[in-house]
Amino acid sequence: MAEGDNKSSNQLAQETAQLEEQLQGWGEVILAGDQFLRWEKPWFPGALMGATTVLFMLIYYLDPSVLTGLSCTVMILCLADYLVPILAPRIFGSNKWTTEQQQRFHQICGNLVKTQRRVLGWWKRLFALKEEKPKMYFLSVISSLVVVAWIGQQVHNLFLTYLIVSFILLLPGLNQHGIITKYAGMAKREINKLLKHKEKKNE
Repeated sequence: MAEGDNKSSNQLAQETAQLEEQLQGWGEVILAGDQFLRWEKPWFPGALMGATTVLFMLIYYLDPSVLTGLSCTVMILCLADYLVPILAPRIFGSNKWTTEQQQRFHQICGNLVKTQRRVLGWWKRLFALKEEKPKMYFLSVISSLVVVAWIGQQVHNLFLTYLIVSFILLLPGLNQHGIITKYAGMAKREINKLLKHKEKKNE
């Protein structure tokens, strides 16, 4: 068991080191984005939501086709992939890279690798469920897709995408400041109270 844990830890460290090497040119930008996502300053959430709202209002105003939107997105990503490693050191100053920043960058890369592993783990469990309990698998998948299709029919596509993107962008900050834990705890206490009240009524 200990040998398996060591092997897994070594593999995790190796994958993290590889990701660090691949994202080295994006280091300054990733750290700046991390500060925004974790709300290191009080005005960061407002700026984040403001930028997201302006972007989606621009998309709504221009109303591009799917092909145009996809082409523009890929083009922006390609330009960013080429320009960011060149411009980032000049804008942020590569000589200002500190040990603390390097540690934070290493931590971010480690978290990304762990997230990737979790997603792959969920994917594997889904296929394992398909093999072991096919009826439950198809019932769960079809029910989920029906609910998603109904929500998509009720809410405008762009507005629904805006809500999803906003939630994903705010999630790290909500988690960092303990807001999710706080309200999840409150909801759990209320549910427990309702269950206890129901049990007393049944008695």
